Amino acid sequence: MRAVTLYAVVDVDKCKGCTRCERVCPVLAIKVENKKAVVDPENCLGCANCEQRCPEMAITMAHLEQSRVVQESLAGIDMAAVIDLCRRAHLHPKQIICYCTATRAEEVAAAVLKGAKSPEEISRRTGVRTGCKVECIQPVLRLLHAAGIAPERPARGYQWYGLTPTVWDIPEEVKKKYAQRGFYFDEDRKLLDSLVGASEKGGE
Repeated sequence: MRAVTLYAVVDVDKCKGCTRCERVCPVLAIKVENKKAVVDPENCLGCANCEQRCPEMAITMAHLEQSRVVQESLAGIDMAAVIDLCRRAHLHPKQIICYCTATRAEEVAAAVLKGAKSPEEISRRTGVRTGCKVECIQPVLRLLHAAGIAPERPARGYQWYGLTPTVWDIPEEVKKKYAQRGFYFDEDRKLLDSLVGASEKGGE
């Protein structure tokens, strides 16, 4: 759950239309039109990424008159499907995958099962990726790929990263090569599999 209290405001006299704000927004809530940045306040989650990176200091964060909560509800969703998707992505459903917003894997999985097909859409629905904007892209991509979705990279954007190999992706030849050097990939995988497959009771 994330309470949104701020939104971006553009000083059009200072803005030079460089598009940097557009490229760093994790929810695609700002874009340049006629050489001026324009904010979509309905989608802006107040992360301040655009403000922090504007070279002209043309963006400031203003307080919303009324804060709003960004959260994907689990009500009415098939929790067995949520758990299955999380485990196919090698994530525990209760695992926090975005520490900045305390978003759990099950919430992102629910967003995917309800039709979200990109990291940006998932962010708009859950708040994930609106803190540091870096670390949680990996579990988000893992959940999308586990659902058979290969999202297309936005035409503009710096907030996109490829999948990083995990212990489940290490080739056998690499395991053999480093087996005598103190690496225990299979043992690590068994441990992580046990954590991912832990029951809901006491599994947080």
